[in-house]
Amino acid sequence: MSKLIIRQMEQKDIPQVYAIEEETFSMPWSKKAFEESISYYHTLFLVAELDGEIAGYCGCYQSLEEAEITNIAVKRQLRGHGIGRRLLEELMRIGKEQGAFAYTLEVRVSNQAAIHLYEKMGFTSFGIRKNFYEKPKEDAMIMWRHWEI
Repeated sequence: MSKLIIRQMEQKDIPQVYAIEEETFSMPWSKKAFEESISYYHTLFLVAELDGEIAGYCGCYQSLEEAEITNIAVKRQLRGHGIGRRLLEELMRIGKEQGAFAYTLEVRVSNQAAIHLYEKMGFTSFGIRKNFYEKPKEDAMIMWRHWEI
């Protein structure tokens, strides 16, 4: 694989990010949602760029020392190469520099690949949100990762 560059998401990235969002999620965010989200001061959205193309992205909203990871996705044909892990590592590194010491996310209970990645990265299950997802209806596992302050 060529050199992967992790950087802050920009407006110009949104068409490629949206294409990955559409191929990944049954209820994708709109382009407008990404445009608005990257403009807020309390958000951090990153992209993984490979040979000038967006290979994946992730984002979070931060409130004081807590951050909620809103979405993470990698192009279908590039999954399994560590891109998601690299994105999350960088997201949490930058967030920690900005004072975030606790991260939370929701993940479909059937998404064992993602759950396994999150567990390897120190996330722990803290419960289930019944019927959190639609299309198809499914429970979400709530996961947290904390650092010592």
